[in-house]
Amino acid sequence: MEITHAVANGADTEADTGTAPDAGARVHPPAHADADAVAELHTASWRTAYADLFPAHYLNGPLLEERRAVWRGRLADPVPGAALFLAREAGTLLGFVYLEPRPDGRILIDNLHARPGETGRGLGGRLLAHALAWSATTHPGKDVYLEVLQGNTRAVAFYERQGGRRTDSRICHFDEGFALPEFEYTWPAAVPK
Repeated sequence: MEITHAVANGADTEADTGTAPDAGARVHPPAHADADAVAELHTASWRTAYADLFPAHYLNGPLLEERRAVWRGRLADPVPGAALFLAREAGTLLGFVYLEPRPDGRILIDNLHARPGETGRGLGGRLLAHALAWSATTHPGKDVYLEVLQGNTRAVAFYERQGGRRTDSRICHFDEGFALPEFEYTWPAAVPK
């Protein structure tokens, strides 16, 4: 598996010098053209994982176009201090993780997705480990957190197995006019020795 990387500071950067979680992984900048592939995987992941949670009219509507706009925007006008990691095997995008700093000083894992049919083989764990290691190096002393829908029980169990601590529970209000309960999971910053 290969993990590619884009740091969002207005330009792609050189390879990350940290140790990848997968001994065979290489880290280097992806192209802006990856936005559509990320959007397609993101859409497929939502349509699978959220089939029983999101309204069908939303999942079956213009979701792909919406995700394309999001990812084209994120790669064209990156958030300073954010990062996108792509996991590929034999040229196929299998998963990705996207992180960005938040105003409260923490780092949000805004997206962590594996291609439907590729879950359960350790890909999500490798992407999460890579994201946490990157955050510890790039944003030392900052907690990393994510939000997960409570009804996404497979993801909830995964984050708990990966050492996430449940730190909040709230209602997520979607711009499309629906609301669902979610949990927040946090990986506290390592305390310097």
